[in-house]
Amino acid sequence: MNEHTHDKLQQDEPTLRPGLGLVRDGIWAGWYHWEPVDFFEEHAGPFYCKPEGEGPDAPIVCGFLPEAKNRNGGGNIHGGALMTFADYALFMIAGGMDTSVHGVTMNMNCDFVGAAEPGRLLTARGETVRAGGSVVFIRGIIDDAGRNVLSFSASIKRFKKS
Repeated sequence: MNEHTHDKLQQDEPTLRPGLGLVRDGIWAGWYHWEPVDFFEEHAGPFYCKPEGEGPDAPIVCGFLPEAKNRNGGGNIHGGALMTFADYALFMIAGGMDTSVHGVTMNMNCDFVGAAEPGRLLTARGETVRAGGSVVFIRGIIDDAGRNVLSFSASIKRFKKS
């Protein structure tokens, strides 16, 4: 154990990388979901993803159907819920369906450009701006049927492969 028990950038032992499970039923049939779940994302979301197109380099779209629990005092979707969805999306955008990017968010900048409402499908798309050996830079947009809600840019510090 290192001297800073809260610092997970230095892992004491390898952790298992979760994978994506195909949803076969319901409104999310054909989308993928983290298995096993990330408990915070499951509580805040849940969030889903799927490739847009064929092949290993197909871009990823992420989906979130916010509920009443995600509202702020004004009745719109809370900024923290949108930022949590953006954080999920940046890892999916960076890694794609093979979930190859494992690390932590170093920083994330968000611009709230529109309100989101409960019960309306939000999608997130983006691109990897640059992927170095230890840092990946991503930018993206969350939208509601083509109406932009949040733009984000972020960097991920990759964990060293063990």
